[in-house]
Amino acid sequence: MIPELRDILFLDIETVANTHEYESLDERIKTQWARKAIFFKKDREQTDEDIYHERAGIYAEFGKIICIAVGKFIEIEAGELGFKTKAYYGDNEATLLCEFKNMLEKMDATSLKLCAHNGREFDYPYLCRRLLVNGIALPPALNFMGKKAWEVQHLDTLDMWKFGDYKHYTSLELLASIFNISSSKEGIDGSQVNAVYYKEKNLTKIKDYCVRDVVVLAQLFLKLKSINISKLIVRNSD
Repeated sequence: MIPELRDILFLDIETVANTHEYESLDERIKTQWARKAIFFKKDREQTDEDIYHERAGIYAEFGKIICIAVGKFIEIEAGELGFKTKAYYGDNEATLLCEFKNMLEKMDATSLKLCAHNGREFDYPYLCRRLLVNGIALPPALNFMGKKAWEVQHLDTLDMWKFGDYKHYTSLELLASIFNISSSKEGIDGSQVNAVYYKEKNLTKIKDYCVRDVVVLAQLFLKLKSINISKLIVRNSD
């Protein structure tokens, strides 16, 4: 095992609007959403409800997590590099967050490094916020309170690609394309997750997509670190 890869846990999350029934939202939440939605309206025909279904899942205050996929490099029998994945998913956000937290707490928080694409701006803060909303104390690996940015060791492949150009955003799919990594977008992409969850009711499809994203993320990390391997053997544990 390459020492640099030993303590990295790669992750990706999938999120949706907190409810499919906009009218069931608390009136205070509706008021707050209306204040945010006004910035997204493209024309007068769009309603707050329309925008809620399109964009609420992006915000931890109005969305929820339905899947967390993780992956870790392992050394397999033949001495080749393997990648083991696991997904925590379900309709009950508190349950899957507790399962994810329990997994994190079994790992050494002093050496553990999380890695996500745009993780600093999205995955890490979203996870922290939803943990607290569900009344779950932050695990040591996600407790950033009071820490300076340079004191947090977690990794972000978007930051790695920016090279200090902080006005620049590049999607995981675009980077996968230019590095010739197989796409994770097989019949679904991030913009369709809310509809697949609430209309198709196909959580398994979302879980599989989330796991594929983690595999792409790990392969991108190898490319960005100029670590060349002939083949990555993926093993799913769920």
